[in-house]
Parts: sequence; structure tokens; C-alpha cells
Amino acid sequence: MNENRRLPAVDRVLQQLPDLIEAHGRQLVTGCVRAELAAAREGLKHGLVLPEEPELLAAIDRRAAASARANLRPVFNLTGTVLHTNLGRALLAEEAIAQMVEAARSPCALEYDLGSGGRGDRDDLVSGLLAELVGGGSPDIAATVVNNNAAAVLLTLNALAQGREAVVSRGELVEIGGAFRIPDVMRRAQVRLVEIGTTNRTHDKDYAEAIGPKTALLMKVHTSNYAVTGFTKAVDEKKIAEIAHAAGLPFVVDLGSGTLADFAALGLPAEPTPQQALAAGADLVTFSGDKLLGGPQAGLIVGRKELIAKIKKNPLKRALRVGKTTLAALEATLRLYRDPDRLVERLPTLRLLTRPAAAIAALAERVQPAVQAALGGLATVNVEPCSSQIGSGALPVERLPSAALVCRPNAKKPGKTLSTVEAAFRGLPVPVIGYIRDDAYHLDLRCLEDRDEARFVAQLQQLKF
Repeated sequence: MNENRRLPAVDRVLQQLPDLIEAHGRQLVTGCVRAELAAAREGLKHGLVLPEEPELLAAIDRRAAASARANLRPVFNLTGTVLHTNLGRALLAEEAIAQMVEAARSPCALEYDLGSGGRGDRDDLVSGLLAELVGGGSPDIAATVVNNNAAAVLLTLNALAQGREAVVSRGELVEIGGAFRIPDVMRRAQVRLVEIGTTNRTHDKDYAEAIGPKTALLMKVHTSNYAVTGFTKAVDEKKIAEIAHAAGLPFVVDLGSGTLADFAALGLPAEPTPQQALAAGADLVTFSGDKLLGGPQAGLIVGRKELIAKIKKNPLKRALRVGKTTLAALEATLRLYRDPDRLVERLPTLRLLTRPAAAIAALAERVQPAVQAALGGLATVNVEPCSSQIGSGALPVERLPSAALVCRPNAKKPGKTLSTVEAAFRGLPVPVIGYIRDDAYHLDLRCLEDRDEARFVAQLQQLKF
């Protein structure tokens, strides 16, 4: 008998799947049925046994669940990198999440002035808050928002220096993630880069001597993702501002990550702030919203009101602007900075960065038995001290003391076992992302908060090797 004739018709299979159709819709389920029947038919060609009906229905159910599952999935970030670019960088505060949901659910006054009844400006939603936080509420300080800091730099350069020159120290020509480089951004902005100094040393006179009739601005780029040490010299922001202003030029500072908090006061490595840059004489400062600030992905430009106005008139501004949910999250995040006494408690980025190593180690001791039980004899799991990093190009040299579960395979050749263990953790319902180093699989628990402990442990029994 031709085994293909035993395969059920699509309609007959669908009749047995009313709950699946209710959950996922007829079109998706029909596609899954056809795919499984095609797979069974192909299997018959290669001598495989025709699946029984329960097995076929179970396979269709699994395929439908996989097809319906969101591509953007939550994971446990146990990489030891708090602001992990590939894992979404900053976690948002509950206040920011709530405001995003409200903005998404309802019409809102995005570009509508409720006072006058006329058209408004979406930047007004956060410009006043930023002026308050970085400029002490000065009426001469304004702000605008674009979709990331690279866009902020691109827009600033194009608006203020298109067809002219920008002076930057050679030691500050950084490359950020994805091989995007400051010189490349300048070319796209149609600005000619004038490099001064050397990789390790730049002096006052280098800035002054580079200024010519085509110079549009002086720029300083914070080298947030690397450090040059040893025989070095850099010109401070106050001196560059003096040189720029003496020549009638604006001085722009690109902070990259950027934070509004005093990291040193929180026991963290010091990081320059927009407040400090403006106080030193910078006319404009650009920085990110989704890194050290702890908000959504955004690029912030703050500084002199007349320069911000010029930037906002540039046609690129509309192409790079952000939507209502981003502005809602950014506004809520900025409002948290008005209450510094509770900022660490309420802002996840700062809460994770300042988490005591002893608390992380205590969590690791509680979780270790469950991880060991899940791995069985495949590996030995120990709690060991480790070092976390901030990530996303911020403070690249500094490390934060932490604790990790270190899984060492019991096999003589650990390579294959390590790959198997890593893949098994990634295959959990909420994937767990760790890292392999020194012939061991590491789970740095800095970013596993106590509230997530039970959820993390509960799914370990589903590890498949």
C-alpha cells in the first residue's frame, strides 16, 4: 500500500484542532498542518515511519507555538555586561514603562499645545526637564531629541558645519559598535574633518593653529569605549571652549554614553556629565538616552538655545525624530532624576550597577544547588567571585566586583560539553545568556535580581542536553 495515501487531508486535520485555531488563527495553523504533512511525506521518501496521529498533532502544536512566538524575546542577561548592546541596553524604570503604555494606548498631546489649542512641538515634552537637570533651568539652555547619539552627532554637524570644517583631536576619533566611526559620520554630515595632535598627545596650540576661514566648530569626543594610558596629554574642555569662543566658534562635546548622576558619589567610577561640560563652556553636548542615563534609545542634544533652534530647522531632524512612546519613557526617566534620594532604587541601570557584591554572592549560593541538580553529572557548579562590566562603550577599563556560577565540565575534553551546556541554557523558555571562558561556562548574577530568582530556578528543570 502506498503510505502517502495514509496521510490525512489538511481539512480533516484542521477539524481536530479547534483550540489551536482559536489561539493562533486558521491561516497560521493551516500553514503548520501543511508543513508537517510535507515533512512526513518527505520522511517516507527516505524510509521513515509515518507518524501516528497523536504524534502528528503534537508536532503541529509545537510548530504553531514556535511560529506564533515573538521574535523579540526577553532573556536573562547573565553575561556580566549590564548595558549589553545586543540584549537591549538599559532596562526601563516602572514609571517609564507605565507612561509608554499610556501613550501607546491613548491619543496624546504629542504636537498639540493644550494651552493655546494650536500646534505644539514634541521636543517641549522633555526640553524643559533637560534644561532643568543639566543647566539649572537656565532660559538660555534648550534641548532636542533624536533616535540615538550617532544621529545626534550627525544632525549637529550637518546643521552647524555642512560644507565646512570641524576640528577634533586624533586621539578622539572613536569607533563605536558595528564599525561606525566618527570620521565616517562626519563625511555623511558633509563636514571636513581636521585632525589635530597625535593618538596620545594633543595640546592647546593644536586647536588654535587649526582654526581657519572654513572652520565651523571645535569638537571634543569622550573616548568612553577605550582608554589611552601612559605618555598622554589632552586639552580640558574649559581651555578648548576659551579657544573656540575667542575665534567666535561653537564648542561641541560628544559624551557618547552620558549620565546625569554623580557616579563617584554612588561609589562608581567617575564619568563626565553634560552638566560639567556645559559649566566648562561647551555650547552643545550630545549623549545617549539608553545607556548610563537609564532610559529608552534616544540621542539628546542640549545647549545654547539659538544653536538648538538652528539644529531643529535642519531637514534631517524630521527624519531622525523619535515617536511618542520614546518621549513618554524619556520624560518619565528624566523626572526620576528630580528625586536623587530614591534614584538608585527606582532606576534599574543604577540599581544594577551599584548592587553590592555580597548580595550577588548570597543569591548565587541560593541558586547554585538548583543549577547543579539541573546539570547533574555533566558539570560541577561553584560560586566564584568575578568582575562585571558596565558595557555599551561606557567606562571600558573599570570593573565591578560580582559573583558567578561557574560550570566546569567533568569531561576530559570540555569543548563539546561547554557548547552543549551553553545551547541548553539558550534553549530555555526564557533564554539564559552566559559566557564561556577558561574552559568553563559562567553565569554572572549581577543582573539577576532577587525578584527573578524563583522564575529563573523554576525553568531549570526544562534544560535539555
